[in-house]
Amino acid sequence: MWIQDITLKNYRNYQNLEASFSPSLNIFIGKNAQGKTNLLEAIYFLALTRSHRTRSDKELIHFKEKELLISGQVQRTNGKVPLEIRLSDRGRVTKVNHLKQAKLSDYIGTMTVVLFAPEDLQLIKGAPSLRRKFIDIDLGQIKPVYLSDLSNYNHVLKQRNSYLKSAETVDKNFLAVLDEQLADYGSRVIEHRFDFISELEKEADQHHFTISNGLEHLKIQYLSSIVFTNQSEIKQNFLVQLSKNHQRDIFKKNTSLGPHRDDLAFSINNMDAKFGSQGQHRSLILSLKLAEIELIKNVTGNYPILLLDDVMSELDNYRQVKLLEGIKENVQTFVTTTSLEHLSSLPENVKTFTIENGAIIKESL
Repeated sequence: MWIQDITLKNYRNYQNLEASFSPSLNIFIGKNAQGKTNLLEAIYFLALTRSHRTRSDKELIHFKEKELLISGQVQRTNGKVPLEIRLSDRGRVTKVNHLKQAKLSDYIGTMTVVLFAPEDLQLIKGAPSLRRKFIDIDLGQIKPVYLSDLSNYNHVLKQRNSYLKSAETVDKNFLAVLDEQLADYGSRVIEHRFDFISELEKEADQHHFTISNGLEHLKIQYLSSIVFTNQSEIKQNFLVQLSKNHQRDIFKKNTSLGPHRDDLAFSINNMDAKFGSQGQHRSLILSLKLAEIELIKNVTGNYPILLLDDVMSELDNYRQVKLLEGIKENVQTFVTTTSLEHLSSLPENVKTFTIENGAIIKESL
């Protein structure tokens, strides 16, 4: 899979831009605050309908404008697919093959991406919400039913929390109805995540073993707030544990259990990765990203597009080489950088874009 071209109208500091890309390596070069990361972000947004840098869609619309448009042509193994997102005060409209998509799960997955950015290093030591977001983005691209189950779960969770906050006297029967729905969707979400993490761990461990010169093994553990011994028990145990926590939830006015509370734990040679060195952290995240590429290819039949947002300066020469070695020839890759000094072992078929003040002022192939 690769994106052939992109058109931006009123996206961040790009008022009008049209660009066509190489199916292999594309490099966006420019000084800070010129728009190279904005262009990379636009590709990410076209794939996932969201930014990796902000939760506010308004920040994406060019200053004083009321609407933005992103469109592009994606080449998949089964042919070319046009994608389009229009964003305004009235909401967003997503189109695949010029046809409006009613559900997010019908759009996401048409173009898959793997992003590697400096903030990914926070995955190991950062808040649990970062690790849940990591799962949701990756799993949502390869399993549309996951997005549907997660959306339904979040809807019921919001209902339950709202009821707990607003009810003067909680009706236990009504709470039991919400519990049933929450456990139904929540158990599905947990099962999807368990299966995904199991497959991801296999791939990531192989890469980490190679990068560490055969010295280290990587393990990834899914930490569920629901206690169970096998997946067939999840829903029933979820219900039992919700019931036991009723008094606590009524007092705290929120829901104490469920996938919205779950987390991941990384370990290197059975040691908590949080206590690892900076180099081990970089190797771990690098292994995760290479594993994501393989996993998406295994499930969808198409390699994802790889987005590297200013990460080469974060990696030493050894890990740069391992990253470039791990990228398959048919993985389209985009790199943002302030100069080419940090990049080693570049292939011959590279297309570079020099970016200045929201415009591409120079292209070379």
